[in-house]
This record gives sequence, structure tokens and C-alpha cells, in this order.
Amino acid sequence: MIDRDRFPIDEWRLVETEFSLDDVGVTETLFAVGNGYLGLRGNSIEGRFALEQGTFINGFHETFPIRHAEQAYGFAEVGQTIINAPDAKVMRVYVDDEPLSLDVADVREYERVLDMRQGILRRNLLWVTPSGKRVRIEDERFVSFDEKHLAVLRLTVTVLDADAPVTVSSQLLNRQDGEGIYGGSPMASKQSGFDPRKTEKLSDRVLQPREYWQDGDRSALSYEVSESAMTLAVIADHLVETENEYTSRQLIEPDIAKNVYRVHARAGVPTTITKLVSYHTSRGVPTGELLDRCRRTLDRAVETGVDRLVEKQIAWYADFWDRSDVRIGGHGDLQQATRWCLFQLAQAAARADGQGVPAKGVTGSGYSGHYFWDTEVYVLPFLAYTSPLWARNALRMRYLMLPAGRKRAHQLNEAGALFPWRTINGEEASAYYAAGTAQYHINADVAYALAKYVRATGDEEFLAREGVDIAVDTARLWATLGFWRSSDGSDDGERDSFHIHGVTGPDEYTTVVNDNLFTNVMARFNLRFAARTVRDLADRDPDAYAHMADRMNLDPSEPERWDKAAEAMHIPFSEALGIHPQDAVFLEREIWDLENTPPDQRPLLLHFHPLVIYRYQVLKQADVVLALFLQGNHFTDAEKLADFEYYDPLTTGDSTLSAVVQSILAAEVGYQDLALEYFRQAAFVDLGDLHHNASDGVHVASAGGVWTALVSGFGGMRDHFGLLTFDPRLPADWPELSYVLHWHGTRLDITLTASALALRAGGEGGPVTFAVRGVDYTVAPGETVRVALHGQGPVRPGRPSIRQLEGSVREDGTLLSASVPIVTATIPVVGDDEAPIAVGLDGGF
Repeated sequence: MIDRDRFPIDEWRLVETEFSLDDVGVTETLFAVGNGYLGLRGNSIEGRFALEQGTFINGFHETFPIRHAEQAYGFAEVGQTIINAPDAKVMRVYVDDEPLSLDVADVREYERVLDMRQGILRRNLLWVTPSGKRVRIEDERFVSFDEKHLAVLRLTVTVLDADAPVTVSSQLLNRQDGEGIYGGSPMASKQSGFDPRKTEKLSDRVLQPREYWQDGDRSALSYEVSESAMTLAVIADHLVETENEYTSRQLIEPDIAKNVYRVHARAGVPTTITKLVSYHTSRGVPTGELLDRCRRTLDRAVETGVDRLVEKQIAWYADFWDRSDVRIGGHGDLQQATRWCLFQLAQAAARADGQGVPAKGVTGSGYSGHYFWDTEVYVLPFLAYTSPLWARNALRMRYLMLPAGRKRAHQLNEAGALFPWRTINGEEASAYYAAGTAQYHINADVAYALAKYVRATGDEEFLAREGVDIAVDTARLWATLGFWRSSDGSDDGERDSFHIHGVTGPDEYTTVVNDNLFTNVMARFNLRFAARTVRDLADRDPDAYAHMADRMNLDPSEPERWDKAAEAMHIPFSEALGIHPQDAVFLEREIWDLENTPPDQRPLLLHFHPLVIYRYQVLKQADVVLALFLQGNHFTDAEKLADFEYYDPLTTGDSTLSAVVQSILAAEVGYQDLALEYFRQAAFVDLGDLHHNASDGVHVASAGGVWTALVSGFGGMRDHFGLLTFDPRLPADWPELSYVLHWHGTRLDITLTASALALRAGGEGGPVTFAVRGVDYTVAPGETVRVALHGQGPVRPGRPSIRQLEGSVREDGTLLSASVPIVTATIPVVGDDEAPIAVGLDGGF
């Protein structure tokens, strides 16, 4: 999956030993640094030869009118896209006025290292100039976690064997509006071809210049965003350390600021320039105020000192790894990949501070910087069990979106609130409702994440003050979206089943269906959770309940109605096939034969019209299987096995959200080799560029899923009903797996081997009760409980196949069959006889 000569295995570092332009977009993502608020892509300081010279700030966006080919009531009207913030990474080096340019430079030594223990990116190279001078270039950068608004860049240039004039041109560039002017091609010209996963392109000017100035070694730019009216300020300060003589000059324009240092370099005498950069943004605060904030940030950084800032960064990561690390014995490649994924979760969420966690974090512009349900299902579990404050902050973002969600629900004729499928500012930004707005399941996903957070932490205060509002408003939507149906078909008969129609589940290859199993199962959970939360609040804290009932205008009868709807929720099941249909008509479709689909026709969404895909049993990502995991306590072992064996061969893996869930269920039902195969796919989604779009940014949800696959898949952890249980599935060639959980304030260190599970409780907190394979145990603070294991669950060879499905009989007596929607057509060719040509049903030749 990865070139190990160029990227050797190192359990704590990502190391690159050779520069290449062939995959520069991917390495920009892999070597990005960020803190959840500010992100710098792994572009070289030379500022050239990049796919995307990216600097991104969480939530900093532009809006634009969505132009639908055919408009209809309730369609999303205003789009949002992340903005490329002014670029401070550029520190160009000239020796004898010859620029360092890696495409032509004679580079004798090269190493770039992302140190995941420290959160620091370093590069070291030896350059031999055209005149034969040997120059050592060392640069490093990090985005501070201690100072949310601060990035630190440091460059050291040493001419080793001669005296020479050295120039360093440090710059701030508005690449969003002027990239082509200052080096490189505009981003829009590089992103050709259809791909809905990429960001929207904006043709008009986005950042309107406001105040800009220079004061000695400080340069400042500030802007107001044209349509969203957001504001931004950035100031760069420079500290020069050298025994060489040097002079400096400055240049300032609305879209560029330069601080140029001309050094009379003596042989072997280094020159170090440290660039301290502060970014501040706002939804409307004047830029003058933001510039003042930048000044204060930089003043603190100068007073603290760069060495101390580095020490704080290292200490921050030491604490992160102490509470978050997962250790895999005997497999350095998987250990490296796992730590890289966990490192990305810190970079995406740590200092989001009330913003969401974008699908790409702050590492790229993919998916336009939007927040999806990915966060709640794939990222929040890791946050809740390792860094609860980050989870609480992410949930507060959803709480703050409730006003926009209520407006959206009203627009769609529903009660309560409807969270947007994709958004930055809380408004729905998806222009394609079938695979967007129709994914109502996001309401239940948010409620699920809230419940998981409260279960893990015991944070009843947050639940009573803000979380309960989320629970109530999401339940209200299901109560009006769903409807009752009588078994005898009469209006006055017994209302015995509750249905939800016209929705899309997680699988975007099947849209706008009735009784999607995932949606119904998760809505049932949502309704029950809301009813229980309201009743518990009334019993536990009557005053808080009264305040909630008043602000939410709660009818006391609502919880009972939610419980009744949940109890009567229709859960589809096929007696003939012995599985849960993905939706009411899914099994009536023909099966797409993925095993015989040409590789050059994948992913399907880039090669087939949606109508072609919608006619088949084929999945972009796990749907029923995801429900089996999230609500596994409502399915039997036999049901899980039957459902997994049916749906796994139909799942394309075109979504990076799929492999982790397939790994977890494969491990649970016994396909242990397959579980490990899916886990490797998830771990190397970006490191191996398996979906050919890692250049757009890190797949943050997949990174979160890697943790869940380890802890819940191979580690066998579940927390259904708020009870901590374990049923491990350690891979046969793994000598050990260990991880950390935090349960109601008590640290738990779990170590798993083939023969035993050991659980040690930290000295703080209270005793913890848990179960291993149905047997209850209690561990006291400071003690260890060791449980013997007999095997690692069932073991099934191979993997399910579509061939096993063919010939199965539906309820109506018809047989299942598999095919590929590519036909051979006869196309008249002018001036020649008719010739048979293979034609894809999307019309492509």
C-alpha cells in the first residue's frame, strides 16, 4: 500500500526520504499540521509546485447562491465553502541569487519528518548550488495547541563550505484571490473532471482587503469575506538569530506582504529566522479588533520564547498520547498507521472549540470544509472515551445549530429540528436533496453521539442544560415525520406499526426509500433516549426540568407518545431470505455483480448515472451493517451473521466510511481474516491513497473509525444501555492489543492477549463494573482484574460472495440474480458498417 523505501516504517514518525512531484497533493495532506482551528498543508517553504497551497481555518467560509437547474420549494438556497486563508508558509531561499527549487535543485540529502509525539514537521536537506556550494537547509513548523491562534515556522540556512550572499524572502500571500500572480497555478485549473467530493470553485473575488501594514519585522493583512461577511486578520512576526551581518527590507500590498532578509553568510555560520504567525477570524468583528488580537497573541509568543513554545507542544502531545494511544504488538506498519490516524483526530478536533469537525479537518478543501454526520458516528466515540471536553465542544456545535435546524424542519413541514446533512454555518448546503436532505438519519446520529458521550462521562449537567434540547427536538421530528399504519388497513383499526417514508439511509446508492432499516432503528433509539432523558430529568432535577419544559414548550404527554412510536417502529425483515431488507423494496431490485465489474468503472458514482445505480442492490457504504453495530443489542447473533453475509458482497467500499464498520462486524461474526483486511484498508486510506483522493485532505471519519475498529472490533468493547462490556476478537498473529478508556472519570488500561484480558483502573475515580462475555466484574481504583479467555470467538474462512446469493428466493417466489449494467450496443458509424461497441448505461463509450 505504501513505498517503504521512500516512507520507512517508524512507529512514531512519518518519514519521507525522497521528494517527488508525482504525488505532491497526497504528501501535502499526509504532512499537514493543524490544531482543529488552524491548519497548514504540507507545502514546501519554497511556495512552488503544489496541488493546493492550503491554509485553512475551521468555519471560515464564503457563501453563494445555489443555482438549481430546476428549482422547487424547500431546496437548499445558499451554499457554503471553506476559504483558503492567506498563506504564511512561504520562506524562499536564494544563494548567490539562485533560488532553491526542488524540481531542478541538486539535492544530495533529503528527509522530511512528521513527528507524531511532538506535532512538529521538520525537513532537512543538503543542496549543492550550481556554483558548487553546499548549503544545509533545515526548516520546521507546528501549529500550537496551547495558543490556538499561533503557528510557528523556523528556517535555518547554513552555507557549509564558502562565504555567499543568502536571501530569505518571507511572505504572506492571499492565494484565494491571487495564487496565479505569485507562483503556481490557480487551484481551479488543477481540479478538472467531475468529482462531487471536491470543493466548489468561486470565480469572483472572495477576500476584500481592509487594513494592511508593516511595522519593522511584523507584517499584517486583513480581509472581509464578500458574501458571508466573515472577517480575518493575520500578522507575521520575525525573529532573526545569526552571527552573520544582514539587512532587511519590506514590501506591503493588499494581497502580499514581504519581509526580505539579505545575509552576508560566512562559511559554516548558520542563520535562523523564526516566523511567528497569528490568525484570528470572526463572524463579523471589525478587522481592526482582530488585528489587535493577533498582536496580543504574538506578544505572548515572543515573551514565552520559541523554545518554551516547543516544550509546551511536546508536553501537550505527551498528555494526548498517554490518554489516547492504542498499541498493537508486533506490527510496526499497523502501529504507525494507527498513530497517524489518531494524530489526525487531534489535529481535527482539539481546538475546534465550539466549531464542528470538518470531514477533512483543516488539512484540505475537500467536501468544501463541511461538517457531516461522520463526526457523530465515527469521531465522537474516540473523543468521548479519550478527550471528553473535545466531545462536549463538538456536541455544543450541534446545540448551537438548533435554531437553524428548527427553521429547516418547519420548512419541510415537520416539528422539532432537522440537522443539515452538510453545513458550516448550520444551514443545509446540499444541492442534491436525494442524497442530502433526505438523510434524516443525521438527527438520530446526533442523539446517538450525545447518549454515548453521557454514558462514557456521566456528564448529566450538560445533558440537563443543553443536551436535552437536542434530544427533544430530534425526537419531535421523528414523531411527525413518521406515521401510524393499521394492520387491518382500516382507519379505525388498531394502530400497530409506525413507519418512516421518503428518506435516504447512509448508503447513498439507494435514495428516497420507505422504511430504511438504519433510519428506523436509529429513530427508535432516538425516541426512547429522548423519552428517558426527559423523565430522568424530571425525577433527578425538577427545577432543570421545569426550565427545559418552559423553553421547549414541552407537552407532558410527548414522552409517552415517543415511547409508543418507538415500540411500534417497523423493522423490516424478510422471512424468505432470513435477513433485514435495507428498505421496503430493496430486495425487489436486481443485484449488481461487483465481482465482475471492471476496475476502471469504480467508484460507481464517477462512472454511472444515479438512476442506473438506484435500480440495483448495490451499496456505497455500510447501511444495515452499520445499524448492526450501533444498535447491536437489538439483533441476535444469527441475524448479524445472515445480514453481514448478504450485504458485504454488495458493498462497493466506494466510501471511506465503510471499511471500519465492515471490519467490526466481520470480527464479531467470525470472519477474522476479512476483518483484518478491512482494518488495513481503513488504516491506509490516506497513507496509501487507496481512494485516489487523499490530496483533498485527510479522511477524518475513517481515522476515527480506525480507533473504533481496534477498540470495538478487535477489542470487543460495547456500551449498550450504558454498560461496559467486552467480547474480544484479537487477530491470530497479534501478540497483544492495548488501549485506554475513560469511564465516568476513571482511567481504564485494557491489555488483550490471546489468553486473557487485563483491565487496570487508575487511582482517581470510583470502582467500575464491567462484563466480559457475560460475566460481571468490578475493578477498584488502582487495581487490576485479569480475565482468562478461551478463544477469540467464532472463526469463518474466506469472505461472503455474491455467488452465494444467486438463486435465493424472494418473498414473491422470484430468484435473485446478479449482473453488471454494461451492454453491447450497435452504433452506426458514418462511412462504415455497423460495429458493435461496448457502451456503459451512463452513455459513456
